[in-house]
Amino acid sequence: MKITCNFDSGNIEVIKAEHPADIQLAIRKDHNSDFYQWFHFRLHSQSTEPHTIRIVNVKDSAYPDGWKGYQAVASYDRENWFRVETQLVNDELVITHYPEAESVYFAYFAPYSYERHMDLLHQAQSSGMAQIVELGETLDGRDMSMLVVGEPADGKKKIWITARQHPGESMAEWFVEGLLDRLLDEDDGVARTLLEKAVFYIVPNMNPDGSVRGHLRTNAAGVNLNREWQTPSMEKSPEVYLVRQQMLETGVDMLLDVHGDENLPYNFVAGAEGVPSYNAKMQQLETSFKDAMLLVTPEFQTEFGYELDAPGQANLTIASTWVAEQFKCLSYTLEMPFKDNANLPDLAYGWSDVRSMKLGQDSLVAIRAVVDQLR
Repeated sequence: MKITCNFDSGNIEVIKAEHPADIQLAIRKDHNSDFYQWFHFRLHSQSTEPHTIRIVNVKDSAYPDGWKGYQAVASYDRENWFRVETQLVNDELVITHYPEAESVYFAYFAPYSYERHMDLLHQAQSSGMAQIVELGETLDGRDMSMLVVGEPADGKKKIWITARQHPGESMAEWFVEGLLDRLLDEDDGVARTLLEKAVFYIVPNMNPDGSVRGHLRTNAAGVNLNREWQTPSMEKSPEVYLVRQQMLETGVDMLLDVHGDENLPYNFVAGAEGVPSYNAKMQQLETSFKDAMLLVTPEFQTEFGYELDAPGQANLTIASTWVAEQFKCLSYTLEMPFKDNANLPDLAYGWSDVRSMKLGQDSLVAIRAVVDQLR
């Protein structure tokens, strides 16, 4: 029996793996950080019996409540990721699985590899409707890449989509893949209408270093990028610095910053109610966007989410609040679950890569509903 994580986004430490009934593992912390929750590893075993995997250090993870009601995902082909029996027992995450082949992968959520990320960029470019813009490099020397979709022109709205500031939130890049799939479809009326009125500036992966390293929440320096937006630096947070500079040069009429939430089993948005310049126009745009999302998909809801910031008390180090205050525009953090959508559960797959992509596609309808009102 062998357990390994020596691959893109791999994360696990083997404590004991001598018998299928008693496999003990631990999740590694992000580099230079105390954050940890993301795991991704491969089990190779010849044994034809149930395997019991205990992840023993979940009690002190970044979001310990996130393990309640959570089910791990597994795959034999790294394409189809399904949920497996998982329980929280005595502060340990216990995964029980009867392997149907010698080798099986387990992960916190369906991984989105760096190779797929590069494929996404160049497939978009090959459509003839998108341009790859290289903004600079990360601390590990990877490219910070942005896609520009549509032809810039006077009067067109500037819509920004950023994803995966927290690298373990891989559903965010799945969301972007779905959004791009529809936006680049020349036969789609919603996409055609939007591209007549707007240009999209899309950063599919804000944190490529953390993604490859198997981090939950930070970049190569151990920095939480979604707390860097007021004073980013090339030394600690070049990813934010570079994207922020591009925003200042280009302008922003709308931002969707896409994330995943460990605790809440719902899709929801968090707005800019607490920024100093919040006004009736911002409120009206937020309401219009949410109402459109509610109409277009039952996967979205507004009953559950984060507590609203008090007026003037928003944390302006966060992307969506900094953008809202800087550009006086519609700016949302969009959250998806690691667990399932409790309003529309799927016992086999839970919230998944496929459902994330479909939500990305549906979000274009809501953007279309507000595009004429943005300025």
